[in-house]
Amino acid sequence: MAIKIGMAEAQVPVPRLEGSLVLDALKIWAPGLRAFFWRVLFAVLILFVGFRIARVLGGILKKTFLKMNLEENVNKFLLSVINAAMYALVVFMAAEKLGVPSASIVALMGSAGVAIGLSLKESLSNVAGGILIMLTRPFVIQDYIVCGDVEGTVQDIGLVYTVLTTVDNRKVTIPNGTVANATVVNATAQEKRQLDLEVQISYASDLKRAKEILCDILEKHPQVLCEDGTRVFVKELGENAVILGMRGWMMKDEYWPARWDIIESIKLRFDEEGIVIPLRQLVVHQDRDMA
Repeated sequence: MAIKIGMAEAQVPVPRLEGSLVLDALKIWAPGLRAFFWRVLFAVLILFVGFRIARVLGGILKKTFLKMNLEENVNKFLLSVINAAMYALVVFMAAEKLGVPSASIVALMGSAGVAIGLSLKESLSNVAGGILIMLTRPFVIQDYIVCGDVEGTVQDIGLVYTVLTTVDNRKVTIPNGTVANATVVNATAQEKRQLDLEVQISYASDLKRAKEILCDILEKHPQVLCEDGTRVFVKELGENAVILGMRGWMMKDEYWPARWDIIESIKLRFDEEGIVIPLRQLVVHQDRDMA
């Protein structure tokens, strides 16, 4: 009797090709990749169009600022700030299109702004002062100003500092924050400037003759604008002298040479006419009983 023994055929798994695994992965990732591709494409498109629009708007603003006759430093600063803001907005929109949470971007920008503001507090206050000076124009370059204990001719108005040159050719740099918060006297803001002098004479001198001499000096001086009027008057009766005041108008560029020349002329004429300019003196009276 023949016995047939059946042997079960073992099923050996056939290894799958690597290509098929890649294809399966691509099928799984395809929707996500397709969506990411479109996000990247839209982000690039936003950057391209946004930057071009920002460039065009920057050109328009530059022409507008030129028509407004603003200071060159103000133009550059405002254009830089506005351009940075526009470019930052474009990048923000592109990042949001890529899927970056807008709240995270805003928080990051806010933290960076606070850190920069704290570290550059004094410098930013000077920049704000510089912008305020350039917009309000209390003085311009080549004006002679007095700011606190410092005075001189304005040589440069920057965003952070204002530079003066004193009469002895020293360079003084003042932070704009200090200038913006101080009382500034602009001695050359007007085309004409008034000469205001005080002259002392002794009580024994001829008062009327002294006034005639001062009037004659003012009226005959070539830089004094006689058509605008001149005045000589008794300003005060002091402890040791009669104080006379004299006033006249002249062009601002001729003020200092004319002032120095008039002061010299007063001394020479008083010496010729016998008008005494009293010196400060102390009179001591001695009691005979104590001697």
